[in-house]
Amino acid sequence: MQPLDISSYLGRLQDYYAREKIIPSTTQLSTLWNVKARSWTHQIVQRLKEENFLENAPGSRLRPGSRFFERTVGPGVRAGRPQQTADVQPELLRIDDYLIEKPSQTILFPVKGDSMIDLGILEGDIVIIERSSSASPGEVVLAIVDSEFTLKVLARDKEGYYLEARNEARGKEYPPIRPQQKLEIYGFYVGLFRKIQVPGPRLHRSGLDR
Repeated sequence: MQPLDISSYLGRLQDYYAREKIIPSTTQLSTLWNVKARSWTHQIVQRLKEENFLENAPGSRLRPGSRFFERTVGPGVRAGRPQQTADVQPELLRIDDYLIEKPSQTILFPVKGDSMIDLGILEGDIVIIERSSSASPGEVVLAIVDSEFTLKVLARDKEGYYLEARNEARGKEYPPIRPQQKLEIYGFYVGLFRKIQVPGPRLHRSGLDR
């Protein structure tokens, strides 16, 4: 097969799947990709299958392959002074592979409250918790204290294990939590993700008007 750049076709298909949650038929793919020759559509599909972006499903349909949910990773960017742009070949990363090591033991929890903001955990974030019945002092854990869930830092002193918040500005509102009956470790904190709402008009690639 002749060299074929599938990136633009894959991108349009990923956008479609994000909206519709289904891989369209071959006829619909031709329309999506604006391809007139059915044979060319089959070549694109075959290449996507070879690269593990698509795979066959029952009923002569297609479904996402193991690489379908990979996302482009650009070069590291500074959060301080701007740096010169570099023309580098981007890598691909599947977010699940980066954040989740044990899918069967991983659960997502939405965050409520601001008791952990000093660790960058904000209300509305989705935290990733890996199930475990044990943890060490200093770890961020999802604990069950007297039958209630809470996300805190595990600590220990001569009186035993307890939980601490991380919000220095409102420290008096979040005193250490000591169980009256029982403290259980449900799992430990692995990471988080959040969606940012961008205010105002967008800046296009052409830049700002002076």
